Amino acid sequence: MSNEIAQDLSPLIKIYKDGRIERLAGTDIVPATLDPKTGVESTDIVICAETGISARLYLPRTAINTPQKLPLLVYFHGGGFCVETAFSPLYHNYLNLLASKSNIVVVSVDYRRAPEHPLPAAYDDSWAALKWVASHSEGKGPSEWLNANADLDRVFFAGDSAGGNIAHIMAIRKGLSEETVRFKLIGIVLVHPYFWGKHPIGAEANFDSKAREWCGGFWLLACPTTSGFDDPLINPEMDPNLGRLGCERVLVCVAEKDIVKERGYYYKELLEKIGWGGTVEVMEAIGENHIFHLHNPSCDNAIAMLDKVSSFITAQP
Repeated sequence: MSNEIAQDLSPLIKIYKDGRIERLAGTDIVPATLDPKTGVESTDIVICAETGISARLYLPRTAINTPQKLPLLVYFHGGGFCVETAFSPLYHNYLNLLASKSNIVVVSVDYRRAPEHPLPAAYDDSWAALKWVASHSEGKGPSEWLNANADLDRVFFAGDSAGGNIAHIMAIRKGLSEETVRFKLIGIVLVHPYFWGKHPIGAEANFDSKAREWCGGFWLLACPTTSGFDDPLINPEMDPNLGRLGCERVLVCVAEKDIVKERGYYYKELLEKIGWGGTVEVMEAIGENHIFHLHNPSCDNAIAMLDKVSSFITAQP
């Protein structure tokens, strides 16, 4: 066994020259259960046994006694495409809170991760999960939770970091493939989305070269066949299909001290510049860093962001 490191992306992951992969974060899992604090029940389902795609479903207790169906949120977890899962305590705790606060059904997608499964595996798995969701459009899908409780005319995507990137890509695919997935995508929530580019923009230039190299390193690890940081998958500015974003509303959440903050603001500028036609807004958390809300969900900024995301999903048209 060699201890020579080929790529060091601490504190998240290390890749050794002998091919060994050491995940330093996101390895803990918690079981699906009834959460006593929020009254939200969760269960795990397998979407595709062949590829191992699965998901954790969340259902608020209030749904049991309510004949009216609830909005459905499809969530894509972050972790640089290479760490964390849908069963991580970070995501389990956050989605219990969000499902309870918003009174929504949640499908949290567990996709295959890089580097064992390089991109587009995560994108393809997420798309397969969306088609699985769409199979419930007539109330005859494999999940009785979705059949009975999810309103497929009020669907939202959300994700943080790399999951925000995935949510964006899935919304593009939805816009390009209207007949493939039979549900109505109302909006997407991109929390500290992982977008990047060949040339620094705005405050990115204030970060030292090592920080920028570390940030870009996850993209190169996840997508070894990429054309670089101006690949349309990581840089929306280069995507000719950006105007086909298949939803009506977008909420981008950014954090003041986050290295990818400028990309979140730029995403809003791009959508407005190309005349996409929907509404887009940005919420900034002052004094905070990347995914602060997952690590400190009870802080004032995390509560404010939870309220904002919740109101975005539950707003009446």
